[in-house]
Amino acid sequence: MLGSIHKACVRFLHAWRTETDTGRDKRTHNLFEAAAAYVSACAEDDQERIDEAAGWVSPEALSFGVNELACRAVIALARERDESPRTVARALLGLPAA
Repeated sequence: MLGSIHKACVRFLHAWRTETDTGRDKRTHNLFEAAAAYVSACAEDDQERIDEAAGWVSPEALSFGVNELACRAVIALARERDESPRTVARALLGLPAA
């Protein structure tokens, strides 16, 4: 069962890949590469890199990748802090504890 879920996820991820042509080389970026580049560029307020990463995949794929990155980051930070993901997410957004 896990094998079929994995295969479905892999097919989904491959479907969202796009190719970019920089004039020198052709490189394929997946949605997770795009999400990581996009979020790190946003954190550094680098509009050129934001625009570049946003062009690697469709807006829908980028949104999915950013969401997945956020989930993984909150889970990792929650484990590190020994807190719940909900507590960590609210703290990161400056919201009061629920």
